[in-house]
Amino acid sequence: MTTDPTTPSPNPAADASPLRDSARRTLEIEQQAVAALGSRLDSHFDRACELMLACQGRVVVTGMGKSGHIAGKIAATLASTGTPAFFVHPGEASHGDLGMITPGDVVLALSNSGETAEVTAILPLLKRMGTPLISMTGHPDSTLARHADAHLDAGVAREACPLDLAPTASTTAALALGDAVAVALLEARGFTAEDFARSHPGGSLGKRLLLRVCDLMHQGERLPSVPLGSPLRDALLEVTRQGLGFTCVVDEQNRLIGVYTDGDLRRTLDQHHDFRRLTVDDVMTRPGKRISPDVLAAEAVRVMEDNRITALAVVDDEGHPVGALHMHDLLRSGVI
Repeated sequence: MTTDPTTPSPNPAADASPLRDSARRTLEIEQQAVAALGSRLDSHFDRACELMLACQGRVVVTGMGKSGHIAGKIAATLASTGTPAFFVHPGEASHGDLGMITPGDVVLALSNSGETAEVTAILPLLKRMGTPLISMTGHPDSTLARHADAHLDAGVAREACPLDLAPTASTTAALALGDAVAVALLEARGFTAEDFARSHPGGSLGKRLLLRVCDLMHQGERLPSVPLGSPLRDALLEVTRQGLGFTCVVDEQNRLIGVYTDGDLRRTLDQHHDFRRLTVDDVMTRPGKRISPDVLAAEAVRVMEDNRITALAVVDDEGHPVGALHMHDLLRSGVI
């Protein structure tokens, strides 16, 4: 008889696995390393953020080896959240790429030891140019930390590596601290979803954030509408003809007064027995949910979800219906 690997074993001892035990130890050590960062945030963190907020150029992030990989990710996160940034390899910086750094920039240098030769080699040149330096190390007394204008302490008690050699917990801590800096700057700048979208125009993320209601709404002959005083029969025919689940109800100046929806029809059936004498005015929803054509489509999703509706009237500044938006339009476009 074979055992289904997806079925939990009744015997806990049978679930023992050296590989999983090792993985759990690693995750626990790295979790502790990240949790310890919060208690070490001090005025140096504020100073580092202030330097980057005041930067007239770009934040140049540098690091060697594994720290270099983390530095590259931090630079990318900063750049996508409103802080212009790029990565420079410290070895290449000593051989010509230092020309990419200007006095108006800020340098964020990563080194767990704080003594990485390729990084400390560029210290005199940065000082000569007057470029502010922020260090992120695991040793506050290191060369890099002592010569920085602000130091971010990313030290860890131990690496997850059982030999305490391979950068594991230290790189995780540095990555988390970099994210903390990026988010603090994002919030200080008042960075919005629309700002974020400008840095991510491709793919579904950009589509979700950049599309506006006017890009998706039905308009012209596809806009369901009946005048005030219309027989209920006419409103029902308009709802059916356009297939959007509702119709706008407008006055003589073509201003939106209310809407008649599928939900209103169900309430009409419950409350009235004779439809022949009813007008749309008697049973419509006033004033009806509406939205501006210039609003982001993502905001339209929120309005629909909050109000548990599937369609919206789109109106201009004078209250004239200019379009209709259905949840299916948002689904087809990839907004949700």
